[in-house]
Amino acid sequence: MPRLLGIVQVVILIIAGFSASAPPQATAGPKYLFKVASLAPEGSVWTTRFREFAQEVEKESNGEVGFKIYAGGVMGDDLAMYRKMRVGQLNGGGFTMTGIGAVVPDFRVLGIPFLLHSYEEVDWVKQGLSEYFHKAFAENGLELIALTEVGFIYSMSTAPISTVPELQKSTCWAPDNDPLSAGFLVTLGITPTPLSIPDVLTSLQTGLVSTVFNSLYGSIVLQWYTKAKYITDMPFGYAYGAFLLDRKQFTRLPEKYGVLIKTVAAKHFGILLEDTRKSNEEARTVLQDNGVTLVNIDPGALTELEMIRDKTVTRLKGKAFSEEIYEEMMRLLAQYRSR
Repeated sequence: MPRLLGIVQVVILIIAGFSASAPPQATAGPKYLFKVASLAPEGSVWTTRFREFAQEVEKESNGEVGFKIYAGGVMGDDLAMYRKMRVGQLNGGGFTMTGIGAVVPDFRVLGIPFLLHSYEEVDWVKQGLSEYFHKAFAENGLELIALTEVGFIYSMSTAPISTVPELQKSTCWAPDNDPLSAGFLVTLGITPTPLSIPDVLTSLQTGLVSTVFNSLYGSIVLQWYTKAKYITDMPFGYAYGAFLLDRKQFTRLPEKYGVLIKTVAAKHFGILLEDTRKSNEEARTVLQDNGVTLVNIDPGALTELEMIRDKTVTRLKGKAFSEEIYEEMMRLLAQYRSR
């Protein structure tokens, strides 16, 4: 499965790569160097696309702009990466929505469980909120270069789950620092077990948790499918992230280089979006071929889960994200669905 040799971050993942060798005229190193970290290790679709992005920027800037990448979480989790940016040890990173949402809460809003139902809805709402996201990141000293995607995530469990009571009886994982997933589960009457991504597989093996959440692609490359053999065939939510640079360093660039970075990023991260969605499509067949069972949800369960979602939103609005961003998202979603 050549397209599925990589790793996704759930709550996951997102940008990695090593910059190409400097061209001959820049052997002393780039004049403008961005040190960027990511949780995603080498071998992922994100690594490949980021390497191509970095190579093109370096080539088109005649070696004056470069990127040095610290992949695989060697600089710590999202918040550790952000702290290193604050003190100048890093100049950027590929962040998950869960992690950077602790810094820019409004960026969480697309991750509300059981809200977005298709990539067409996702794309419409993301486009409409783009200006809001750029502004929110800028206010926190960050320059949004590109949005990234994990895709739709699913409930994955050691026993089949097709009803709300079956979900309530399971032991559920929630990512660290994710008030949306955790808040939803609490509203559902579940006390979630917070764990970091590297601890999830071990916790499935020991029985500490029995239900986790990931994209189809992510369940393969993180090997969660080897223990969570049942996938409830209805998206739990949408997971995504962002490629961010330190705004002070970015604005010090000559204008032509700032434009270059964003133009080349739009090209390559657009391709990355297609890669990610294709990988998730292919993963469905690969999972079934490897003994994973897709479980149909009971009729009426979605309505019940959406009611739980609405109660959760009422409780978290103004805390996990602002009322303004939520209302704008719902306006955009209604606009799309009315089409």
